[in-house]
Amino acid sequence: MDPNNVIDLFVNRGMIDRSLGEDMLSEMENSGKDIGEILADFEVVQSKKDMWPIVASELGADLVDLSEFTPPEALLAMIPAGMARLHGALPITVDADGLTVALVDPMNPQTIEDLRFALGQEVKVVVAPDHVVEAKINELYGGGEGEAMEELLGQLEGGVDGMSDQELEQEANSAPIVRYVDLVLYQAIKERASDIHFEPVEKEFKIRYRVDGSLYEMAPPPAHLALPIISRVKVMSNMNIAERRVPQDGRIVKQIGEQSVDLRVSSLPTTYGESVVLRVLDRSNVNLNLEALGLPPHVSEYVTHTIHKPNGIFVVTGPTGAGKTTTLYAALREINTIDSKLLTAEDPVEYDIDGIIQIPVHEAIELTFARILRAFLRQDPDKILVGEIRDLETAQIAIQASLTGHLVLSTLHTNDAAGAVTRLVDMGTEPFLVAASLEGVLAQRLIRTICKECKAAYEPSEAILTQLGLAAHEIGDKQFFTGQGCDECGQTGYRGRKGLFELLDVSDPIAELITERAPSVVIKQKAIELGMTTLREDGLRNIYEGVATIEEVLKYT
Repeated sequence: MDPNNVIDLFVNRGMIDRSLGEDMLSEMENSGKDIGEILADFEVVQSKKDMWPIVASELGADLVDLSEFTPPEALLAMIPAGMARLHGALPITVDADGLTVALVDPMNPQTIEDLRFALGQEVKVVVAPDHVVEAKINELYGGGEGEAMEELLGQLEGGVDGMSDQELEQEANSAPIVRYVDLVLYQAIKERASDIHFEPVEKEFKIRYRVDGSLYEMAPPPAHLALPIISRVKVMSNMNIAERRVPQDGRIVKQIGEQSVDLRVSSLPTTYGESVVLRVLDRSNVNLNLEALGLPPHVSEYVTHTIHKPNGIFVVTGPTGAGKTTTLYAALREINTIDSKLLTAEDPVEYDIDGIIQIPVHEAIELTFARILRAFLRQDPDKILVGEIRDLETAQIAIQASLTGHLVLSTLHTNDAAGAVTRLVDMGTEPFLVAASLEGVLAQRLIRTICKECKAAYEPSEAILTQLGLAAHEIGDKQFFTGQGCDECGQTGYRGRKGLFELLDVSDPIAELITERAPSVVIKQKAIELGMTTLREDGLRNIYEGVATIEEVLKYT
């Protein structure tokens, strides 16, 4: 629903003045919250749901509860799926006076006119929260995303060549484009996507999304729609749609049913137009605790013990997308108690956590990790999270902080746990300081797990077992499993992901090796002698338990 219309309504009713309305709109832009949440934050209404009776009263319409609403098929058929999605309209009742509908945007008079014209009959409106109407449309017209998209695309025949920026913005905000983009986001989030890619290439416009680490392509829209579709995403994320020469960043908060989804948006100019990627941050993940991460018992025990220490450095390492941030957030939740002050420096802040002071890195104004960390030490913290140790300056201040009685949590990009130790030394920090301050390193990877619905036992070839480093006599009567592919997992054989972990405890023998500048191979060998389980061994455990396939473990370890 257009927030400007809502603000106008509250101004006209004398509930707020115009300048407060402007402040609320700019706060909405900066925070990424929806208009209902902003009205509640400014205490204009008690909670976001209290906005809807006022909207209903303004329109002289009834407020309806759709939680138990299931219309008969004949009533649903009165508005075809494509039209329902295009106009955000849900049929509620029909009688001699016409059709009664609930709208996603009941305050847009144009929608009602368009429906009257398209259906050839009188249309009356009732009011329900927009996300509830949207969810009901998706539920009742569900499964027909393909047809709905085709119907929407049928309304988008025209090209956009030679349009001015103003005309392009109007086109980006036209009902078919708005609904089409919403439908793409809805479908990707329903499939549990972590990223959504809009990519213009030479003769076509691709839309792909990443599920469980692998990319899948959606049916592509016509190439001439690339500009209005990308402009729509930029409008939603408060980017400048007239600027197509430099990368931009933005944010969208979308209500998908009962779920609030945070989308980080990044645009990049390419030869054939702008490529836009949306990173999906599911806010329900913020509630993850250490138990939910599936850490092996000895690792879980060690991490819990380490994060409660008064000082030291604990590092989580692995490539991009290995779940390092999720692990650290879960650790933060564990130590986020009333008696400790927690500060985080992140690039960017991925999830907002109550009770923790979070600062985003801003390179443009030289607000770097090192500069924030230096300021942190004057803020009397107990525990500090540094998003990433990227350079010598950050590493030195992190060590300094740990030696002066602070617990520091951070990440590094290395292949294994021992590599993180030598990376700190290679950056230029003194080995004896690393040995004195580093408590432990947790290396992790995310692998796709076998779909439970189509899991089946099979005999792997000798060649693949050799790749794993297993001889026939080592296997004995162990069984191996794979996913055969079914509707539940989109014929991939995989559904969901879990972590593989390698924990390096910096005990005295390891600290001695660090001080002697021993190479990572020597440190790793010593740690294995002292009982460290490597990523590959943890992978083997998952294979034997029937959770993972051999291919996945080979790919990531």
